[in-house]
Amino acid sequence: MNKKQKKMLVRIIVSAALLIFLKLLPAALLTPLEQALPGSVYLLWLALYLLDYLIIGYDILIKAFKGIKNRQVFDESFLMAVATAGAIALALYEHSSDYTEAVAVMLFYQIGELFQSYAVGRSRKNISELMDIRPDYANIEKDGRLERIDPDEVATGSIIIVQPGEKVPLDGVVIEGSSTLNTSALTGESLPRDITAGEEITSGCINMTGLLKIRTSKEFGESTVSKILDLVENASSRKSKSEDFISKFARIYTPAVCLSALLLALLPPLIRMLALGLAPGWETWIYRALTFLVISCPCALVISIPLSFFAGIGGASKAGVLVKGSNYLETLAKTRIVVFDKTGTLTQGVFEVEGIHHSELENAKLLEYAALAESSSSHPISKSLQRAYGKEIDRSRVSNVREISGHGVIAAVDGREVAAGNDKLMESLGVSYIGCHSVGTIIHVAIDGRYCGHIVISDIVKPHAAEAIKALKAAGVRRTVMLTGDIEKVAARVGGELGIDEIYSGLLPAGKVEKVEELLAAKDAKEKLAFVGDGINDAPVLGRADIGIAMGAMGSDAAIEAADVVLMDDDPLKISKAIRISRKCLAIVYQNIVFAIGIKLICLVLGAVGIANMWLAIFADVGVMIIAVLNAIRALFVSRV
Repeated sequence: MNKKQKKMLVRIIVSAALLIFLKLLPAALLTPLEQALPGSVYLLWLALYLLDYLIIGYDILIKAFKGIKNRQVFDESFLMAVATAGAIALALYEHSSDYTEAVAVMLFYQIGELFQSYAVGRSRKNISELMDIRPDYANIEKDGRLERIDPDEVATGSIIIVQPGEKVPLDGVVIEGSSTLNTSALTGESLPRDITAGEEITSGCINMTGLLKIRTSKEFGESTVSKILDLVENASSRKSKSEDFISKFARIYTPAVCLSALLLALLPPLIRMLALGLAPGWETWIYRALTFLVISCPCALVISIPLSFFAGIGGASKAGVLVKGSNYLETLAKTRIVVFDKTGTLTQGVFEVEGIHHSELENAKLLEYAALAESSSSHPISKSLQRAYGKEIDRSRVSNVREISGHGVIAAVDGREVAAGNDKLMESLGVSYIGCHSVGTIIHVAIDGRYCGHIVISDIVKPHAAEAIKALKAAGVRRTVMLTGDIEKVAARVGGELGIDEIYSGLLPAGKVEKVEELLAAKDAKEKLAFVGDGINDAPVLGRADIGIAMGAMGSDAAIEAADVVLMDDDPLKISKAIRISRKCLAIVYQNIVFAIGIKLICLVLGAVGIANMWLAIFADVGVMIIAVLNAIRALFVSRV
């Protein structure tokens, strides 16, 4: 508990103890005082009850007064103040000397408020834990000593040092050292990740073992940790339709019940007196009106609905899924069509050599020639050849490099002309080549005009990709679609391997947008379409879909910016998890709306006809709020969703 909650707990205990004392105090003990000073016991009783009332309710009275002063009258503080102060006034009018109901209503209301405050604190704990990824400093080496500076002051390209146990403050590339990283705050996964020199490192993770030297690649404001914190901090500003409904409902509902209570207090007595010639019974009807006010407090709805969404967003972030607002959580729950980009989303975007066929040289020698010829290119295919070669490239062996766009590369390697590329390159050189039945990118190699074989390079399917498609089907997604710029044969292999329903290949970025437009136009109006992507070229599609889901670990900044949901560990299996979390959250929201409004309406009717008293009013207000808040907290627990 924080200080404010502890202070409130003390007030509740003191007030409850005083109320119990006043109820149990034998009247005989006060008889001598009444005999000595007639009327003194009545005044003492009133003073003690008022003291108890002020101990537990002074802040509510202050809030109500400020609301009236600021012309924002109709809120729960105003309702509680009017109802309880009215109950005291009624007891004074009747000379009953029993003010228990007024104090008890305020006491139980404050117990409910404390419970709600504690519940919100628990739901915020996940967000607070996520905020712990914010780095406090970065280490810069100066004159042989480490100097701590603000991460905001570190320029791109600077060398920073991260010691064991410290948070990585900025994105960059490890230039020296190896270590194990704790990435659980970013991805929701408990398994550590090993990192060595030459690999990219993400800010926000914790260096567990070795000393690392990192060359920064982004300023702090553009780093992964900064973007994550910004997403989480702004999530609550994007409200769902359910939250908007509750806000509008409360603005109309509260004045309506205040007017209804006033009419309940005035009309029946006046009708009895003027039309029926009966005693007006002011006390009875004012008591019913005050009971009506207590019952009518919309606390359960106003508190539990935003809390449900807040807890859902917190639970999702704990699982490594960042949802940018409760409105997106609501949309995600209605997702029935999921459209995927291929490279980097369903596949790792890392090309690897899968085979060498029809080689007239040793396989290693053919790979060496191809890697050297492609060594000047930054294309992913060239990089994959160099990785497969596995040795340091001696550029002195390579000369006269000519890169032919869309065809391949021709270069002199050890004085021999090496051509490495696709079918078109071989055809342009007049070299007869052997076709390949394997699916993937085929690199034909010709040396001095003679065909020497070809190398098969393929993108690797992500480990959980097939499982992710099955999980989506199990979660109620009726249609899965894959859009890719790859050739039909490659797309068909990946789509068939994963069990994708529909596959569209050979698409440029504009073609992907057009295809998503077609899918949106053809779907049912109640269904929502999600697009999952990672690259810069996916940003327009992410923005056009009903809900965009981006890969956060390796995805481009543009894709993350355009998306509504970010998967922090790039695992497509998390999509079905996110959908299940959102549906659980939305189910809790609907449960609370039906339960709270249903109980309120029943109790309001009972209160108006005189069946419900203040004690039932306390249940209808505080009891319903506590039950709704308890139900809302369930959205936090997502491990078994």
